[in-house]
Amino acid sequence: MTKLRLRILLPAQPEPEIVSLDVNDLIVAGWTGRDRDAVERHIEELEAIGVKRPKQTPMFYRVTADRLTLEDTVDVIGADSTGEVEFVLLCGASGLFVGLGSDHTDRKAEAHGVTLSKQICPKPIAPEVWRWNDVEPHWDELQLRCVVRTASSELLYQEGPVTAMLHPEQLIEKLAITNQWSFGPGSAMFCGTLAATHRITWADSYLMELIDPVLRRKLHHRYSVRPLPVAEA
Repeated sequence: MTKLRLRILLPAQPEPEIVSLDVNDLIVAGWTGRDRDAVERHIEELEAIGVKRPKQTPMFYRVTADRLTLEDTVDVIGADSTGEVEFVLLCGASGLFVGLGSDHTDRKAEAHGVTLSKQICPKPIAPEVWRWNDVEPHWDELQLRCVVRTASSELLYQEGPVTAMLHPEQLIEKLAITNQWSFGPGSAMFCGTLAATHRITWADSYLMELIDPVLRRKLHHRYSVRPLPVAEA
């Protein structure tokens, strides 16, 4: 179990509410695109770095809940991992929330097994969330964005609408149909990502945003990556 203390940003209210969520079940959804051509491009993007084609789309991977973190620095093994900006669904006793996170993934391990690669790295999430009911009426207007930094450059890494991925309600329904998992209180799900604007690449830090142009607000989070040395036998 992972205990999260999050700030709920509410429309037209200057002060956030505080919610404590106990996450027991963490799910990472992959290949969730609405546009099948875009999904194919992302599959080919990953095939180029050695990742096998999925047996079906979307895919749902179970990950231990302790991979979730609110920290702004994460430790990874070596320099073979990259982040992916995603909207995140979290279900608490008081309802459904929308958050922002990075499905940070070990790409070297991914070539051997996707489930293993999802488990290895921490999954950073922003400390603020929105209530689903506040954004559901204009969901298709929301935008995702990620900027990465290295020692020598800053690059727009990912950008696009949430409509690139399946609607949250569709994802919850497909999870129940294909995997017989109920998305109830204590559940969290990373919901898929956008293709990189150039190529999948290592970065020292990530600045990610989920932008709501209708209510004129955004969720944002920056995290740095600290590579741990790999000791050779």
